[in-house]
This record gives sequence, C-alpha cells and structure tokens, in this order.
Amino acid sequence: MIKKASLLTACSVTAFSAWAQDTSPDTLVVTANRFEQPRSTVLAPTTVVTRQDIDRWQSTSVNDVLRRLPGVDITQNGGSGQLSSIFIRGTNASHVLVLIDGVRLNLAGVSGSADLSQFPIALVQRVEYIRGPRSAVYGSDAIGGVVNIITTRDEPGTEISAGWGSNSYQNYDVSTQQQLGDKTRVTLLGDYAHTHGYDVVAYGNTGTQAQTDNDGFLSKTLYGALEHNFTDAWSGFVRGYGYDNRTNYDAYYSPGSPLLDTRKLYSQSWDAGLRYNGELIKSQLITSYSHSKDYNYDPHYGRYDSSATLDEMKQYTVQWANNVTVGHGNIGAGVDWQKQTTTPGTGYVEDGYDQRNTGIYLTGLQQVGDFTLKAQPAATITHSLVVMEPGKRVPVGNSSKAIVLSLLMARRTRHLILGNCMVSTEIRI
Repeated sequence: MIKKASLLTACSVTAFSAWAQDTSPDTLVVTANRFEQPRSTVLAPTTVVTRQDIDRWQSTSVNDVLRRLPGVDITQNGGSGQLSSIFIRGTNASHVLVLIDGVRLNLAGVSGSADLSQFPIALVQRVEYIRGPRSAVYGSDAIGGVVNIITTRDEPGTEISAGWGSNSYQNYDVSTQQQLGDKTRVTLLGDYAHTHGYDVVAYGNTGTQAQTDNDGFLSKTLYGALEHNFTDAWSGFVRGYGYDNRTNYDAYYSPGSPLLDTRKLYSQSWDAGLRYNGELIKSQLITSYSHSKDYNYDPHYGRYDSSATLDEMKQYTVQWANNVTVGHGNIGAGVDWQKQTTTPGTGYVEDGYDQRNTGIYLTGLQQVGDFTLKAQPAATITHSLVVMEPGKRVPVGNSSKAIVLSLLMARRTRHLILGNCMVSTEIRI
C-alpha cells in the first residue's frame, strides 16, 4: 500500500489558511435528519471533516480521510484506485450507506458495497459521518453507519494547486466560485491525478507466471454548480460532475487467453433541487440522475472486445423532505423514490434489469425538561428510539438490509431470499 509520507507534495502553489480542528457544537450538519441543524442537537455520534482538515492532512484519496474516523476500517488491494471496502464498527462492507450530497452512491447497488477508491478527493468539500443505524431515515444499508460526502463549496474565491510525489505521482487542481450579482453563484472545478503506482502482487497470483508491472491510476474530473436565491426563503440549484478513471491491477493469467488487468470507469451525476427555508417550515425537493460504465478488459484487445466485461447502471432518485418546528422540537416527514437500471451483461447476467423502491419516513424530536425524546418510524418497519439527558446518550436503533440488485438479477436463483434486520445498541456516557 502506498504510504502517506511517500505522497507528500514537493511543490505547492496553494496557500491554505491556518487550520483548527472542528470541535464546535454549533457546527451545522445535514446528514442526521436531512436538514441543517447544530451538531450539539444530533443525538447520534457524529464526526465532521472539513476541506481544511483534508488539506492539512494532505490526503490523496477518500480512503485516506475515512481511515482517520473513529470506528472505520479500510481494506484495499493496493495503492491508489485499487479495489477497497469500508467497515464501520465491525459490520460488513455492505452495511455502510455512502451518500453523495445526500443521494446514494451509484453502483453500490450492484455489488452491495461502496468502493470509494474511485471517487475523486478533489470533489470532497466536507464529510459527515454518523455512527450507528439510520435506516429509519435512509432505508436499507444504514446499519453500521452513514458516510455523506458533500461537494458543495462554502467559500468564494479561486484556488490553483499542483503536487508531485514518489511513484511518478502528480496532481493538478483548479477550482473557482464566483458571485453573479447578489443572488447567484457559480462553482467550477477541474482535476487531474496520475500515478504509476507499484506492482500490487510482485510474484503474481497465478501460480505460474508473475505479472511484473506497475499498477497505476489515472483520474480526470470536472464539476459545475449553479445556485440561486429567488427570495429570502426560496432557493434552487443545479449541479453536475463526472470523472474518467483508469486503474491497472494484477489479474489471473492464463496463457493464450486475454488478460483482464485494466479497469476503466466513467461516471456522471446530475441533480437539481428546490428548497424552502421558512421560520417554522422547511421543505426541499431534489431530483438526481447518475450513470456509470465500469469496464474490465485487456488493453491489447480493448474494452469493446468480447473478452471484456461491462457493468453499467443508471440511477434515478427523487427526494421530498419536510421539517416543521413544533414547540421545543420538530417533526420531519418525507418520501424517497429510486430506480436503478442495468444493461445486459452487468454482474455477468444476460438480461438487463431495473429495480424501483419507494419509501416514506416520519421523525419526531421533542425536548421535555432536561430530556430530549426522539422517534423515527419508517414504512420499512425500521425504527429507532433515543432518550438523552445532559452528558448521557443511550441510542437504540433497528436497521435493515434489503436484497442487493445483483441478487435480484440472478435468474437461476430459486431460493427465497429475504433482507435481514440487525439491531445496534450503544451506551455513551
């Protein structure tokens, strides 16, 4: 695995402001209940990582950031871009829900787990990490915890950076956010990262001939966002980003057969939303579309050869969330709709399939004296109940795991497959 010290930049043209660890209880988070609220009012254990933290750590990948979070373990098959898995508090990799700006990461539905080695670190402006079950708010997979990667930039200005390191590592990044009038702002970003890497399996994993080559990684990223405030209460946004990655890895070698040792991933995501932020009522409607094409192929034959494999998925999402302040608490309710579509050949299944999910949720938070009571029933029969007093937290929650799309697509499966329900209990004093 590439050591962090080996990727320290030798040259940088970016000036960063002084860094201070984010420990303020007034830091706003959105992941807990989908609306901004001070971290001190979030009952679940929450950690927030800012862009200043990432720059100070000189992290070169999302996995580098997540390794620093409590209760998180990362496994990876090598250096940059190599296949990785996330484990939170001892749960399986498929029991971690990864969100990008509040929307499920595309392609996680095929394998059942998220591989963040491919997600560009340049897009990450903030990470909100909640430990413990959150299925009542987000549905399936939120058993060990929720990782929400936020790409929205907070501060205006322009930044240009360049970095170099060992294994021919190089990174070039330019980003800008400009105000257009009093009510509109535009954000643009471009990033290029490349490393020759090293030989992941020096002696091969075939038992015969070693594949003695460097396993490198190349990533190109573009991002754009437009935000507009119509009135003091109404605002809207349109956002899009895409990345083109190439990863080399060691694969099984059979003499006379194509050697599939190269991965090519194209991914694009678009979302738009409308928000209302009143004194007592908050509401937001967000639609999202993402499309990913994941090739594995022999570069001597190309990714369109019959020996190559292609996993392609399109994901459509609609979220409507509402929050009403009532007394010393609030009530939240919303509806989520999601459609995932695969092309023939995805997951080694001949036919293409699509899956649709609709869920509703209801949350309630009320302060009674020195206690804060919270309940979260959901349509999927998941729930959590939390009772908190000053200095003490006793969260108890149930969370569910639905069938992943790869299992639903398996036509030859004749057995009854059901999701499971896991209970996570935590006492924190």
